[in-house]
Amino acid sequence: MLAPLGQILVFALDVFFWIIIVQVILSWLIAFDVINIRNSQARNLIGLIDKVTEPVYRPLRRFIPPIAGIDITPIIIIFAIKLLQGFIISTFIY
Repeated sequence: MLAPLGQILVFALDVFFWIIIVQVILSWLIAFDVINIRNSQARNLIGLIDKVTEPVYRPLRRFIPPIAGIDITPIIIIFAIKLLQGFIISTFIY
């Protein structure tokens, strides 16, 4: 059983994980012109997600350039989230 603080941290990381997944899917849909960014609702949703994820991406983007035009920072952040969740679960189990 996880302590309440551990549960909250794991939940927050899980929410952030899904925000990243939604952002990646939206970027693909925009790239393939399925979603039109001239639509104000789509633009607002993308802006909101960017405001949430950009502070986490920015430090990594300084050191890791896009590879062949593909930004791999979401993959690295997802990997870090899963590692951090595993650490939290192993630390807070009693």
